[in-house]
Amino acid sequence: MRSGITVIFGAIFVNRVLGEYGMAHFSDKGVKKGKDYCIFFNSQWARLPQDLHKASRLQIYDLTASVLCSPSEVPVEGFLNRIPMVLRGNCTFYEKVRLAQLNGAKGLLIVSKDRLTPPAGNKTQYEEIDIPVALLSYSDMLDISRTFGKGREVAMYAPNEARPGLQHGDHFHHGRGHCGCRGLLGWQSGHQKRYMKHKRDDGVDKQDEETVDVTPIMICVFVVMCCTMLVLLYLFYDRLVYLIIAIFCLASSIGLYSCLWPFVRRIPVGKCRIPENNLPYCHKRPQVRMLVLSAFCLGVSLTWGFFRNEDQWAWVLQDALGIAFCLYMLKTIRLPTFKACTVLLVVLFVYDVFFVFITPHFTKSGESIMVEVAAGPSDSSTHEKLPMVLKVPRLNSSPLALCDRPFSLLGFGDILVPGLLVVYCHRFDILVQSSRIYFLACTVAYGVGLLVTFVALALMQMGQPALLYLVPCTLLTSLVVALWRRELPMFWTGSGFVQKDVPQLSLVKAPINSTQTAKPLAKGASDNFEPQGAEPTNQTEDPSPVQENALPKQEPTQNGVF
Repeated sequence: MRSGITVIFGAIFVNRVLGEYGMAHFSDKGVKKGKDYCIFFNSQWARLPQDLHKASRLQIYDLTASVLCSPSEVPVEGFLNRIPMVLRGNCTFYEKVRLAQLNGAKGLLIVSKDRLTPPAGNKTQYEEIDIPVALLSYSDMLDISRTFGKGREVAMYAPNEARPGLQHGDHFHHGRGHCGCRGLLGWQSGHQKRYMKHKRDDGVDKQDEETVDVTPIMICVFVVMCCTMLVLLYLFYDRLVYLIIAIFCLASSIGLYSCLWPFVRRIPVGKCRIPENNLPYCHKRPQVRMLVLSAFCLGVSLTWGFFRNEDQWAWVLQDALGIAFCLYMLKTIRLPTFKACTVLLVVLFVYDVFFVFITPHFTKSGESIMVEVAAGPSDSSTHEKLPMVLKVPRLNSSPLALCDRPFSLLGFGDILVPGLLVVYCHRFDILVQSSRIYFLACTVAYGVGLLVTFVALALMQMGQPALLYLVPCTLLTSLVVALWRRELPMFWTGSGFVQKDVPQLSLVKAPINSTQTAKPLAKGASDNFEPQGAEPTNQTEDPSPVQENALPKQEPTQNGVF
């Protein structure tokens, strides 16, 4: 079963057996500065120099309207000292390169709309051909046509490969660190919010944000929506990708506002309110600083939206917005019990495995739906990528980083799904005062699961769903810790949270007459809630008899106390 992720993570293991990655440096005629593009070649046809300065700069002959499979497709003047660029298809690599060499070509670039595979041949053909032949992706060909003029030149070379362990290690540490940092900030803000929920913003407005407790019905609806959206993206990617980008801009701007507001509210500037109006969302007269912050957050997300394909710096904005979005989700969505955690993670575990391992049996290309959507279909006309990932440039100076990916990627789902469990563990740590043992154990388990994912990618050389390893590691580790501490019943049902919170909500209401005191709710409550030295209430009429352990009644007594 094939998978596009093999090209991303296991390419260096594949090219040692089948082919090699190289670079094609394009530039305008007479201009030294240009741009590198990834090519895939077979050194058995001809070897390439390792240094760009030792490579010959030759003019490109654009023949991308042809596949160069017959002599009639060769121009009258031939390819003297030039490198033709043709489309792949209709004949073998040998037939193409033989025609090119017979007509004076010094190399051949074959543009492929499919994945890059090495141009293969037999031993006799290898001995007959002495010019390099390489494959170039169709998207790169389009970029070359837009960037350079008709007199463009190319120099093909093959620099030394970087060690694969460095790239894989960078990706792993980036993923684990972001999960821990984002989760910790979200958990701390959620924990502090419980103690700050009754405070007002500068004595006027409450700024408490509601949390949503996940129920089994919500889990089912969420999974159905995920499956539906994934299939629709697979079928209508070029149309729906812009909808996802728009949703990300809106959601990330809300998340950024939620993260920055606690800092902005401390600034003693802009507390004045706007005049009365009938404008949408402004009829409650928000503070000026709130509007300024909203405009700033929306401006950041729109800036990323317009410049999202600028690889030099747009990834910084995407990561900032992604981190804010993850923080907002971890702060808003809450799993009330370990039972809910287990149901959610197991269902998403099955969902991830199905769309990676099972769906290739139903697709025409043999690719999994998950991989096609995540990496972007190879036949996509927009060449847009889904923004639901964190991107960090690889710590690799080799030009061959373009042939793998110039960024280390980590999907939001691989952060949020285990992160919700770690949030629950952190809340339980606070409840039982366990010195964060659940939180630390679950975080370490997440790191181990991510490491196992990369090992599986390297060994199996096929796409691996991250939740296949993250879910068992985090769930089983949390379960073992609860068994070891003999707290599994409380950890499973979350009953400790209810026991801790309910007594604070059962206080008797204040009396209508301020000179009177409230009666205790239950036996023994008077020691905690009745003020010392309170004098008995003067009764004008005989009060209704009240039993010692009776529950409080809703009707007021004759003296006005509830």
